Amino acid sequence: MKRWVTAAMQTGFARAALGLTIGLTFAPWLNVRADQGGVPFWLSGQYASLAALPATPGWSLAVLPYYYNGSASRSRTFQIGGTASAGLEANSPLMLLRPSYTPDAKILGGQLSLALVVGVARNNSAVDLTVSPANVGRGKSDSTSGGTDLYPSASLAWNSGKHNWMTYLTGDIPTGAYDKNRLANIGIGHGAIDAGGGYTYLDQKTGRELSAVAGLTYNFQNNDTHYKNGIDSHLDWAASQFLSASWQIGVAGYVYYQLTGDGGSGNLVGSFKSRVAAAGPEVGYLFKLMGNQAYVNARAYKEFWAKNRVEGYTLFATLSISFGRGEK
Repeated sequence: MKRWVTAAMQTGFARAALGLTIGLTFAPWLNVRADQGGVPFWLSGQYASLAALPATPGWSLAVLPYYYNGSASRSRTFQIGGTASAGLEANSPLMLLRPSYTPDAKILGGQLSLALVVGVARNNSAVDLTVSPANVGRGKSDSTSGGTDLYPSASLAWNSGKHNWMTYLTGDIPTGAYDKNRLANIGIGHGAIDAGGGYTYLDQKTGRELSAVAGLTYNFQNNDTHYKNGIDSHLDWAASQFLSASWQIGVAGYVYYQLTGDGGSGNLVGSFKSRVAAAGPEVGYLFKLMGNQAYVNARAYKEFWAKNRVEGYTLFATLSISFGRGEK
């Protein structure tokens, strides 16, 4: 078993896993609304198994389909643009592309990896009751499609036997369409910076693996709505077992908890601290695609413990292809 785990890591499995974890870093705009409404920049669950493994030098590409469906009862009041509303529903499909490059040279003994994520998305949102002076009524729905914001990332990872450590830095460059008067948006309308670190335990003899990644998000003010999200904390975790040289199964979960309240002169709902947790199954498969190392991973999460945000389920997958350094 040690032989197939080591071979997989050397031929691009680590980079494929990194394509999964970093590639999903930037999809929080999909849930519902934009800056307000209990929606953070951070997409919980984006890190899972093998999160801290160093990437293999060279180019890779990840294709990332994603779907979220969630709702909140009428007893919960959310801010959407410049209005306050009770009861929300949202479903959001998207498709992301994440090209990445890992140079040969190391920094402080760690492996650097750089990536940029961009994609297209659709946001379908609805409210049960609008309570602000504008748009008074029992219900309202909205749908929109378009390009996402830009999401650059950088990570640095180290390996020592069974132990792997990683640190990352990511953020949001607002380029996607945003309209404060719309219920549904693709871009989030403001910048954000997120930083954190993680650990992966991988026993190459038994195929057992454990991973955890934690971080903090700082949000800049949305200048269109004058609303500013608070500081968020998040923990993603996973445990898996390799059944063979190709197949992996496991469980994954996350906890999101807002540390400081929302603010800004346009805030109509107060501190509005939010939280949520989730868990679900995970499956991965390593194979060859046109002579290149490829990896498919699929996960499903069911959310619970939600406060001041929608609660639902998430389905997403990753197809990551390693192209190496481009030698002929």
